[in-house]
Amino acid sequence: MYPRALIPLEKTVKILDQTRLPGEMIYNEYDDYRDIIVSIKKLEIRGAPAIGIAGAYALAIAAHADVDTDVEHLKRILTDVATEIKNARPTAVNLAWAVDRTLNVAHAYGGDDKNEFCGHLWDEATAILKEDEELCAAMGRYGAELIKDGDTILTHCNAGALATGGMGTALAVIYAAHEQGKKIKVYADETRPLLQGARLTAWELQQAGIDVTLNVDSASGILMRQGRISCVILGADRIAKNGDVANKIGTFNVAVLARAHGVPFYVAAPYSTFDQNVNSGDDIPIEERSADEIVNWGGIRTAPEGIKVYAPAFDITPHDYVTAYITDKGVKPGGRED
Repeated sequence: MYPRALIPLEKTVKILDQTRLPGEMIYNEYDDYRDIIVSIKKLEIRGAPAIGIAGAYALAIAAHADVDTDVEHLKRILTDVATEIKNARPTAVNLAWAVDRTLNVAHAYGGDDKNEFCGHLWDEATAILKEDEELCAAMGRYGAELIKDGDTILTHCNAGALATGGMGTALAVIYAAHEQGKKIKVYADETRPLLQGARLTAWELQQAGIDVTLNVDSASGILMRQGRISCVILGADRIAKNGDVANKIGTFNVAVLARAHGVPFYVAAPYSTFDQNVNSGDDIPIEERSADEIVNWGGIRTAPEGIKVYAPAFDITPHDYVTAYITDKGVKPGGRED
């Protein structure tokens, strides 16, 4: 029912090129970890859980490379490779979490059988993928309890199957509520500048037969003012120890509008997105993207030559704008008091 962002094969992975959606559904097969890094940077694969899974497989693929060395030396090589993979996108904590988890398996191996060593890394990447499927399903179950029959949900960016190893984070809630027979509607912010809401979320929900309406990002305020939004549900790329949320640029705008209009604002994320090593959103590195993503679209220049550009990929929503967090362990209260 749900599109797969990544499909593992034997010593290779197939990655759905999300830059081609919704026009074409094309999988690229990679057997070199460096190509997977490029795929992550180019946003062929994106979404915090999905790039974490891709990073784990990238490290496992690097271990399988035909390098004439022993296991102990290979461990040292993989430590450097892990750093290279983690630097591909710095904001989403899942990437570093999954790569480090796989690297820990490498360092814990005490034998000298290279094939067995490589097999352990591949198995760990697969375990991360399977675990994410289960986490997504759990978030869907818990989150669906917040959704009433007839609700209309606003979401921002893409936090569905395309962003995870399962049915999604925010969209898992929507899928679960839909499967329960609840008559729900969804408004999807287009999500400038790369239109993940228009190209990915709207496509995903349409494929699943869910009533979805696409809107420009700046329409979320009037939708709330008109009383047409029951709640906001979106995902996260990293959640700090105090509950501050890093997510796609524009998320904070939606959170401010939701609080102003008394609309519940929910963040859906698995345990791997909660980073206890950063105290607040101020400590989360914010990735800045190329100016080309702002001044060009579809091969057409949309801004004057030489214009200065500010292009953060993410913003920070303070915890006191969050009504609740939908996690794989249940619904946790946020810091917002209405």
